Amino acid sequence: MPAFSLDPDHTAWCAELRALAGERLRPLAEKSEPGHVNRPLVAELGRLGLLDRLFGSGALDLCLMRESLARTCTEAETALALQGLGAHPVHAHGTPAQRDRWLPAVREGTAIAAFALTEPGAGSDAAALSLTAAPDGPAGWRLTGGKCWISNAPEADFYTVFARTTPGAGARGVTAFLVPADRPGLTGTALDMLSPHPIGALDFDAVPVTADDVLGEPDRGFRVAMGTLNLFRPSVGAFAVGMAQAALDATLEHTARREAFGGPLRDRQTVAHQVAEMALRTEAARLMVYAAATAYDDGAADVPKRAAMAKLLATETAQYVVDRAVQLHGARALRRGHLLEHLYREVRAPRVYEGASEIQREIIAKELYREAQ
Repeated sequence: MPAFSLDPDHTAWCAELRALAGERLRPLAEKSEPGHVNRPLVAELGRLGLLDRLFGSGALDLCLMRESLARTCTEAETALALQGLGAHPVHAHGTPAQRDRWLPAVREGTAIAAFALTEPGAGSDAAALSLTAAPDGPAGWRLTGGKCWISNAPEADFYTVFARTTPGAGARGVTAFLVPADRPGLTGTALDMLSPHPIGALDFDAVPVTADDVLGEPDRGFRVAMGTLNLFRPSVGAFAVGMAQAALDATLEHTARREAFGGPLRDRQTVAHQVAEMALRTEAARLMVYAAATAYDDGAADVPKRAAMAKLLATETAQYVVDRAVQLHGARALRRGHLLEHLYREVRAPRVYEGASEIQREIIAKELYREAQ
């Protein structure tokens, strides 16, 4: 299937997702407490079968889900994505016992997952992790240190945690662990953020883990992290495209009915040209997201570059489109509770998380020079 073309089944499915988001997910999202995990919303995602589709359906399916949900209910989109991000390493690298213990509950929406990579001193530079996994007996470690800006923390039921098992080895000395939230010595605090997502910090005070908790192989956790990010980065772009499309839809409706200077705003060239630019950039970002997702599903060699390009273009585009939409709506868009006020708070974070825009440019340049050799 060409990267730029969706078949009728995909198109119909996206429309169905948008309808479900409006009818069954948005009412639950509206009852959520900002900064906390909305367990009823996650459970409904499970009942609808959307969490099950996170595993084994491919990157394009993931992107279509995230874009479609984001157009109607960003809270549902984020809840779905965080379940996938936290649990994908278990699905891809877990032992049969780890998968049997956690994945059925993730699919049902009864267990909350989290991806614990970022630290106060190691955000985009993931190879600089300092959370220490000190040897403890013949087949165990003790985790000591902290994680910060972790989505779903401190309310998750389990965490995919990346810790340094070999000092001074950079990316080659990191191990991924599956750490249940009830492990002794693991505590956390919520962080009050601009967007209403559940985000927190974690403190590890000699938290015990064993070989049974390792995801993949010891000292090979960086591969687990990058494999997960290569899948989810294009879908961050899909989230951004969904928000951009929602802002564009609202702008088309507003400028068609808003009267000013003797006629509707759409008849003013300065307005019409801005709307055209918003649509142009949104569609370009959408196509790049679909291309990156298709490349991932096809096992292409240039996935890291395409994933970085898709996330970079789409998140920067969404910021532009939402900002233009606010400008064309005027003061009404800044009122608390307005769709664009909500999107304006939501749209900023994706340019930072899962690798800031500057890091995506570094990845793209590195891959280009590698290909040119």
